[in-house]
Amino acid sequence: MAVILDGKKLREKVLSQLKLKLDKFDSKPALVVILAGENPASKIYVNNKKKTAENLGINSIVINYPSNVSEKELLTKIEELNNDKNITAILVQLPLPEHISKENVINAISPQKDVDGFTPYNFGRLFSGEEPLVYPCTPKGVLIMLDEYGIKLEGKHVVVIGRSNIVGRPLAQMLLNRNATVTICHSKTENLAKITKTADIVISAVGKNIIEGEMLKSGCVVIDVGIFKDESGKTRGDVDFESVSQVASHISPVPGGVGPMTIASLMLNTVELFEKNSL
Repeated sequence: MAVILDGKKLREKVLSQLKLKLDKFDSKPALVVILAGENPASKIYVNNKKKTAENLGINSIVINYPSNVSEKELLTKIEELNNDKNITAILVQLPLPEHISKENVINAISPQKDVDGFTPYNFGRLFSGEEPLVYPCTPKGVLIMLDEYGIKLEGKHVVVIGRSNIVGRPLAQMLLNRNATVTICHSKTENLAKITKTADIVISAVGKNIIEGEMLKSGCVVIDVGIFKDESGKTRGDVDFESVSQVASHISPVPGGVGPMTIASLMLNTVELFEKNSL
């Protein structure tokens, strides 16, 4: 039976260490989250972020806009926050309403306050092999988890399933920077099982139940980033936990795996930006 990669337990460890650090600061970081629209999942995520920040002693500000907010209004607000010396970090909760360009909004955030690591400056540094100011939260959480459980990356074949700019692409690059051999698979990949069978580590970030135990080699590590509700309303991941846990050496569950580590990484990034901006 596979070792469970416990994201909840690891999040508490990371946050308790971070709180000790924050308690020594004379002033506190401030994280602003912009939420546009009424997406119920987004509201839950934002509330979780706010609660976690406040428990640590990070000033947390949520700015709510109705779904018909104009792009210009959002860009004006971001510009104002960029110029506010009291604001450490800015996060725009995705998805945005359809009439607003995600690229325009993210590109407007100052790289020094880009807590998600998504601006062209930080993304570009990551992909050129340089150090961004911060790394994207979910990929960062995945690497913290792998390191915590002593899973070596150098020389290992890692198959990343999914090519989004939020998880798949930056994660693949971060793994390359750690000397892993990386294969990216996606919706147009043929013979997925043939590729996953060769992997030492499989990381899936798709949002569909696609990984079965028979697709994997014995003793591989499986990280499940996908999360969705099935027809019965149950929260599921990309991985069939029952069959995969019989084959894998380590597996992250859904819920309770990568999700908690994403929020922990957001808090780490907020503090890292605060320290860099204080220099």
